[in-house]
Formats: sequence, C-alpha cells, structure tokens
Amino acid sequence: MNPLDYDTKDLDEYFISLDRIYPKAYNKDKTSPYTKTRVILMNGTEYESVWFLHQFARHCNIEEVKNALAVVRQQEQQQQKQIACLKPLNESILETTIGYEQLAIDLTATLAQNDKDKANVEALNFALLEDFDHLYRFSNLMMLDVKNANPKKLVGGFTEITPGRPTIAHHRYPKDNVKLAMNASKSDLYSKLVANIITAAEQQTMNYYMNISQWYKNNLGRKLYAEIGLVEEEHVTQYESLKDPTCSWLEQWVLHEYTEAYLYFSAYNEEKDEYIKNIWLHYFEMECAHLKTACRLLDKYEHTPYTKVIGKGEFPKLLTLGSNKDYVRKVLERTILLTGDRQKYIDVMKLKDNADFFMYQNEFIKDEDNVPSHAVITTAIKKLGKDYRYEDSENPVIDLQNRKKDNTKIGRCNKLTS
Repeated sequence: MNPLDYDTKDLDEYFISLDRIYPKAYNKDKTSPYTKTRVILMNGTEYESVWFLHQFARHCNIEEVKNALAVVRQQEQQQQKQIACLKPLNESILETTIGYEQLAIDLTATLAQNDKDKANVEALNFALLEDFDHLYRFSNLMMLDVKNANPKKLVGGFTEITPGRPTIAHHRYPKDNVKLAMNASKSDLYSKLVANIITAAEQQTMNYYMNISQWYKNNLGRKLYAEIGLVEEEHVTQYESLKDPTCSWLEQWVLHEYTEAYLYFSAYNEEKDEYIKNIWLHYFEMECAHLKTACRLLDKYEHTPYTKVIGKGEFPKLLTLGSNKDYVRKVLERTILLTGDRQKYIDVMKLKDNADFFMYQNEFIKDEDNVPSHAVITTAIKKLGKDYRYEDSENPVIDLQNRKKDNTKIGRCNKLTS
C-alpha cells in the first residue's frame, strides 16, 4: 500500500461535524485487549501530531504553511476527540492504565523484533523491561484497591504479569537517557517509523500519568503514578533522542503524516470490531490527504522531493499487536542488569562507584522503603500473603522469583548485597 496513491478529497472536506465527533464507546468486558491498545496508540499518535504541528507553527513564518498547519491540526484534534471517547465511561483509571502498559510491552517487543537498527533495538529492549515492571506494579495496586480485580483478564492472558527490572532501578541521571541520533538519510524507512511511533506512544503514557496522578483515590496510588510518570519522562527522552534532529520542519511533517497513515492502515487491517475498523479506515484516508499536503509544501518551499523522507511511499511490513511472552522472557533473562551510561547501556555491576547513576540514585532515593513502587509490593505481600502475578512459568530471573520479598537491588546496585 502506498498512501500517496490513495484517492482523497480536498482537505477542507475532511472536517467532522460536532454531532459525529462523539462515538459509540467499546464494551470494556467484551472488547479485545488489542482493540483497547490500538485505541490508546492512535490517541497518543494524534496527541503527538497536534503538539508537533503547534510547535512547527511557532517556528514558521510562511503564511501558506501556517494556514495548512492550522487546517490539518484542527482535523487531527477532531480525530483525537473521537478516538479518546471510544473509551467507555465505566472503564476505571487503573483499567485504562493496564491497557497502557500492555501496549507499551507488546508494541515495544513487536517493533524490536522487526527493526534492523541496532540503536533502536537496544533502546526498545531496555525500556521494555521497565514497562514490563510497571505493569506488575500497577496490577498489584489494582489488587489492593479494586474489589474482584482480575489483571490477567484485562490483558487477556496475552501478556505475563511478573517483575521486570525493578522500578526503583529506573531512576537515572538524565544525561544517561540521551542516546545517539540516527542519520535519517541513511536509515531504513521502518527504523524512522519505529522512532516516531514509540516516541508518540511513550509520550502519551507520560502525559496520562502526569495528569492522572492528582486524581487517584489514595496516597499510595497518587505516589505510584507520580513515580512511574517520571520514568516515562526518561523513556521519552531516550526515544526522542534517536530521531534525526537535522531534518527540517517540513521533512518532519511529512514523516509525521506518513507515520499516522501507516498506523491507521495497520490498525484497519488488524481490527475485528467493525465500528472501530471503519473509523480507522476513514482516518487513514484523512491522513493520506494530510500527507499529500505536507509533500506538496515540502517540494514548493524547500525544493525537496518527498522521496528523500519516505522513499517511494510504499508501506513496509504493517504493525501487528499480539502476544510476545517468549521474546520478553529472553530479553528479561539477558538484560536485567543493564542501566544507562550516557549513549551506551552497561551492566550495572560494571559501573564504577562514582558513576552518575549511583550519585543520582543516592540523591533521589533517601529511603527505599518509602519508594512507592516498592511500597505497593510490600503492602500487597502483607495483605495478600504474596505478590500478585500472572505467569506461565516462574520468572526467568532467579532473583525475581521470590513472591514474598520485593527485590530492590537487582539492576540498581553494583554489589547485589549492598
């Protein structure tokens, strides 16, 4: 599929009337977990688009371009409003959160397995273990706070719920999250898509936790959302640093619209819910029109053909969301001890005692017993007798198999007994 070959209408014909914006929400008890995660992904993709287009407009003095940005941005806003309200009224904050973390895990694992860019794959695998641990922490919070909670049912049994790299170990000195940017002119189109997709997805998660923390119903939950929201800031820093900053604003716009078209077409091809499937198809057509507009303006004002950014435009392998249990287990077993060290990832056991990672940990964490991600598990163990897990077999990391004691050392200390 080449989105530039898809028949579209004039841009002004894609506005959505107000009486059509509010959609029929999905049934949270009957809808596939992956339909829910696609809704989260596309909502986040539209958030990214809107804010990118605003920033572009604030750095642009070409009237025709600014006018086009305003038109496209309003349509992206209308798309986002409809997608966001596909979430039903009776879906709780925590139920939505489980969907966010399942998306983070299975999206990250899928992209990592299909990308050939070594830096992208390393970054994806690194953050994968952290989002995996977040799912475990939030699931235990759900068991504490929600009557008849069933996190396994929410993930459909497709994603295991067990510790990853412990969240307490995720707090790094900010410079250790900045990685080497790709060279877009030499990078594979799929790799450019990966950086765009995962940045938008993690940014949406960061935004959600930033805004939801204040609305949670108890102090422990508020603290957990705040803590993990800070980790999502680290993930956004990592992923956005992979993108080529030398691309012009117009080149970036073309890639943004291409990314949206790619994701909507992927979602359309996967979707089983006919009502939502039709939304994905309609929005794919809209994004094709947006893409053509961006390509035309790139050529007009920079005399750059769109082929420099997206080649001939033919989509690479489409994105599919599904279970990645075996892959996650392999990454967990092999890379549990990694941490960030400037542009590299390093076994924490090999870090020198004066490394910035340890400096920041000592400054940020004064008492590990009061760290919310740890306190959630210790509270769950006290109340339930052991932590909550959904595992097909024991955790592949021996040090994470104890269900009556939360490990706060692994991946964090260069001497496991320290």
